[in-house]
Amino acid sequence: MTESSAAAPHRVAVLALDGVITFDLGIPERVFAAAGRADGTRRYDVRVCSLDGGPVRATAGYTINVEHGPELLASADTVIVATVDPTGGPSCEVPDLLAGLEPAFARIRPEARIVSFCSAAFVLAHLGLLDGRAATTHWMLTDLLSERHPKVRVDPDVLFVDEGRILTSAGAGAAVDLCLHLVRRDHGSQVANAVARRCVVPPWREGGQAQFIERPVPEETGVSTAGVREWALQHLDHPLSIDDLARRARMSRRSFTRRFREETGQSPTQWLTRQRVEHARRLLESSELTVDQIAQRAGLGTGVSLRQHLRAVLGVSPSAYRRTFRERSNMSVAQ
Repeated sequence: MTESSAAAPHRVAVLALDGVITFDLGIPERVFAAAGRADGTRRYDVRVCSLDGGPVRATAGYTINVEHGPELLASADTVIVATVDPTGGPSCEVPDLLAGLEPAFARIRPEARIVSFCSAAFVLAHLGLLDGRAATTHWMLTDLLSERHPKVRVDPDVLFVDEGRILTSAGAGAAVDLCLHLVRRDHGSQVANAVARRCVVPPWREGGQAQFIERPVPEETGVSTAGVREWALQHLDHPLSIDDLARRARMSRRSFTRRFREETGQSPTQWLTRQRVEHARRLLESSELTVDQIAQRAGLGTGVSLRQHLRAVLGVSPSAYRRTFRERSNMSVAQ
């Protein structure tokens, strides 16, 4: 299946508000620009706007001149509200700022996606867009979000939440994960993994993964599970027990499990299951193999097992996922 270079790029409008954190503001352009096609054309057109088309104050001690005003929101396929300085409660709730939000968001088309990074979840919550929905923000702000907006089902532990049209993420690293998730949702795992390699970031951290682990930087011992993980990825179609992996790493089961969790934030079993589901997902997108064949190649055993795992992760059956992805790809070619 060849993607047409004539397909119109997906239009992304990044809204910069006063107090914007510049690192987070640059994430959409960095990630989506890396999703270009082989012929050099772009799959995404990313532009930055402000509420009045004027400069915005950044937390880094300088002002950013943007090229567009709120009119950009009217033509966007995805609107991203970048992180704002959360100090003081957070500052995205100051009255002058809130007064300009409603008319700006009224321009957004009903079918457009709306995304918040970190503390920008307060913006969506103020507008009522998160009422009755699951959402997240930085773990240091989740209690405050729950307190100020009790209609929002705040999840304090996850990296990001995908509620279909509305998506929210935790801090800066999670904003990268969410952008990769959007690329994967739009164009599949192969494109998303290529983007991750180009940006030198992990290709797949599921939204439900914890925002942080107890010891995010493992103790320096000279021993790592990285080699075993790389080997396991090449042998997902084989039975792989924790004891097998520990022996290959020349570690006791207990030491291996502890080290594995320190390095990945997951148990070996959780990690293997997610890698197998992701491999099955790639095969569903790119091959004509049957569901049973894909289950065997991914190490999930039977088609029944694959269906259970995929439904747990994505909420759809393998055949529905394959059909939806193919239809989306065909629509992209037809544009």
